[in-house]
Amino acid sequence: PGGCPWDAEQTHQSLVTYLLEEAYETIEAIESGDSEHFREELGDLLLQVVFHARIAAEHPDKPWDVDDVAEGIVTKLVRRHPHVFGDADAPSAADVEASWERLKAAEKGRASVFDGIPPTLPALALAAKTLARAEQAGLAPAPGAAAGTVGERLFLSVQDARASGVDPEAALRLVVRDFVERARATERGGPPPGQRAPKPPP
Repeated sequence: PGGCPWDAEQTHQSLVTYLLEEAYETIEAIESGDSEHFREELGDLLLQVVFHARIAAEHPDKPWDVDDVAEGIVTKLVRRHPHVFGDADAPSAADVEASWERLKAAEKGRASVFDGIPPTLPALALAAKTLARAEQAGLAPAPGAAAGTVGERLFLSVQDARASGVDPEAALRLVVRDFVERARATERGGPPPGQRAPKPPP
């Protein structure tokens, strides 16, 4: 009776941290390759969606619930896939992506290709998203452009990663994880992973 007092105190704002944490933990599970871990983290992420929808259902003036969330995404997917549910033509994945962006821009009344990019994205992901939009509009930096500051070099490194079909966020996370594994092995007094311990002197 009465439910959980902690749950009852939560708001959309107080849950932001948990939503972000669960999203990153889901990414970690995907990259680990552990299917059961991934399933568990998807459940935790789904809980955040259901939790926010439950709070919204109690809004005194404009309530909505998880069914409204589901209905909204179904409607959007049908509207953004006229090549599936209508008679539009999109023979390749690139055509689909271009069509999606055009429809999205028209729906939201965006004046710039950069409108709608969340400035709160992690810096590498923000750079990658911005470059993707710039490339669509023919505004991307020329390949091999000169860079002076650290920020400029990082930005152009992201451009190089995109040209190679590499997600810069995922690539850097992989390098950091590898570094941490090696550093921990050194902390324990052993050789870094993949290296043999040095032979003692004769």
